[in-house]
Amino acid sequence: MVSEKKSDIPQVRDKIDAIDNQILSLLKDRIGCAKEIGRLKSESNRAKWDPLRERQIYERLIEMNSGVFPETPLRSIFNEIITSCRLSQKNIAVAYLGPEATFTHLAGVKYFGHSAVFKPMDSIDDVFAEVEKNRTQYGIVPVENSIEGSVFNTLDAFMKHNIKICGEVLLEISHNLVCRSGNMEDIQTVASHAQPLAQCREWLRKNLPQVPTLPVFSTGAAAQMAANNPNIGAIASSLAIKTYDLQVVVKGIEDYQGNTTRFLVIGNQSPSPSGADRTSLLLGLMDRPGALNEVLTILSEEDINLAKIESRPIKGKQWKYLFFLDMMGHIEDDKIKRGCDRLKDICSYFEWLGSYPCQVLEGK
Repeated sequence: MVSEKKSDIPQVRDKIDAIDNQILSLLKDRIGCAKEIGRLKSESNRAKWDPLRERQIYERLIEMNSGVFPETPLRSIFNEIITSCRLSQKNIAVAYLGPEATFTHLAGVKYFGHSAVFKPMDSIDDVFAEVEKNRTQYGIVPVENSIEGSVFNTLDAFMKHNIKICGEVLLEISHNLVCRSGNMEDIQTVASHAQPLAQCREWLRKNLPQVPTLPVFSTGAAAQMAANNPNIGAIASSLAIKTYDLQVVVKGIEDYQGNTTRFLVIGNQSPSPSGADRTSLLLGLMDRPGALNEVLTILSEEDINLAKIESRPIKGKQWKYLFFLDMMGHIEDDKIKRGCDRLKDICSYFEWLGSYPCQVLEGK
């Protein structure tokens, strides 16, 4: 019986090889079709990215799968296929908060796949400037965390730069304490971006109470420091471990489960409606009582779901603020368009930052 089973293994492997060959052949056919679509779109001056079409592809494949292949890996596989085929129509460069292997880099890979060219920048403001000056087609920036709240550097950059939001990425964050040796006893300083340090403060207080923390401008920079100094530990991503040849001291040191960061994809043009979209606005209010209530009343009367509102001070204007609003829907939806037209009439400043497909966490 055992020998029979062993003799069956080569036959099954031959079948797997045949399937792999067929998959490769179909992938080559698919990228050829994608290039032809790109050519036809160029002739008719249509946008290369059609988010509604991509959403329909995912929905159709998940329904056809009927749960046989695990859904999360299925989405990941087809995300790489779809983004690689889209990128075959035009090479894409993406600016992100560097250096290599930050969580922003990880979010960029999740959104664009591995085929895009990723360009690390020194600051969030530099990412915005790179896109605004057309040195890259897209940028990716963190905007809020489910535990620590908004990333104010990103909100402030929207007030300085003329760009549009093209998409969003929700990335579940798991923080790893890493160093060169993998031994906690060697760590004399823990470095990371201020947000991961805050998201792990209780763990650090209980387990490394005498070890000082050092805020730096990114988790990738912290990983670089740890790679160059045996006495520095870093809170960094799984990508940083491989990139900088570090050892894991402790996995998952975040204080709360479900820690998720929302990233925004920025560019120079928002996509067409996908059927499940979000619209972001930047508003200035009239200097009169009840001005904010007027805004909220309009949204309520138009049956618009307000997903987020945040105020930020206007630099150089004491006690003056702009408001960031996220609404559910696309600017081309009738009620969103009506609501925005009414807001323009009552606001001292109005800017449409973009309408873009919403992302839901996989498995949620």
